[in-house]
Amino acid sequence: MTVRHRDRIPPLVWDSVLPALLLLNVVTTYPARELPVAAALTAALALPLVWRRRAPLAVFAAVVAAAFVQWLVDVQLPADIALLVALYTAAAHTGRRGTLLAAAVVEGGAVLACLRWAPDGAFLTPFVALSAMVVAAAVLGVNVRTGRAYLAAVQERAERLALHQEQQALLAVAEERARITREMHDIVTHNLSVMVALTDAAVYAQHRSPDRATAAMLQISETGRQALTDMRRSLGVLRADEPDAERHPLPGIAQLEALADQLAAAGLPTCLEVRGGHAHVPAIAQLTVYRLVQEALTNTLKHTPAGTRATVLVECSSGSVGVEVTDSGPRPALPAAASGHGIPGMRERAAAYGGTLRAGPLPGGGWGVRTRLLLNSGGTDAA
Repeated sequence: MTVRHRDRIPPLVWDSVLPALLLLNVVTTYPARELPVAAALTAALALPLVWRRRAPLAVFAAVVAAAFVQWLVDVQLPADIALLVALYTAAAHTGRRGTLLAAAVVEGGAVLACLRWAPDGAFLTPFVALSAMVVAAAVLGVNVRTGRAYLAAVQERAERLALHQEQQALLAVAEERARITREMHDIVTHNLSVMVALTDAAVYAQHRSPDRATAAMLQISETGRQALTDMRRSLGVLRADEPDAERHPLPGIAQLEALADQLAAAGLPTCLEVRGGHAHVPAIAQLTVYRLVQEALTNTLKHTPAGTRATVLVECSSGSVGVEVTDSGPRPALPAAASGHGIPGMRERAAAYGGTLRAGPLPGGGWGVRTRLLLNSGGTDAA
């Protein structure tokens, strides 16, 4: 019979097999004059085993009591095997102290049985045999209990692991959403601000200087395409083999010059200075530097009047990258961007590399944003 078919049979049916066989043995082998006593004692010994899984200690006590009555009336029965089954069940469902107590009780019964029924001069042999069976039943029950506890611990550990993996997946989803939110804010805010400024300039120059208006419109078109490419890249839908991926690589420190030119074309003259080589700076750290500068310059473009100038200083060293963006335009102490995703987003990016971002008005006028990124801090979530 396969394990699948065996598991379909209720445990109560399995536990009824041994009592039925013992009763059948008594009915078919004992003479009529001994049958009533033998059948009654066998029933008292065997029938409690049917409920041994539900109440192992109570069944053990009932079987021991029946065996003691059997010893008192001096009747030997094959049903004495019920003592070993009851001991095994008690050991499989109780702790160490209960197992030792149950084994001691059955071992005491073995001594009494050998004293009464062992042949003269042959006490040791049956005693050793019965003691070995008592120890085997107890050890088998302990092993079953230990295996059951081990399987329960493994299952609990698997459930905890599954819960932990689910929580990690939820955290990963939340982090990815936060990353996309930061990227979308930086991309949309910057490119729309530049496009609005270029559109205003094109409208202003369309009659006086058509060439400048045309150049502004072309710059608007290029800015829009770059914004679409950046958005698709941030959403994970831009493949590496697409043409736009080559035209607009992952922005970094090398692209800050193009960013400064773009802001200058939109009406914000920007002076860029990069100190030290940046070839050793990881691509994600360079993207963080680019986004910090982009957001700071976008805020300047949005919140300062015409004629404002901006300065960008990037200092690269072996273990860190310093970023400083200042402008000369007047601005309130708490700009509107501070209440949105701008400055908080920059602080999150800087914190991912162990940096503290400082943004506020400068003593001599204007606004400044400063931070230093530590390259050995990881920053896997910075981008």
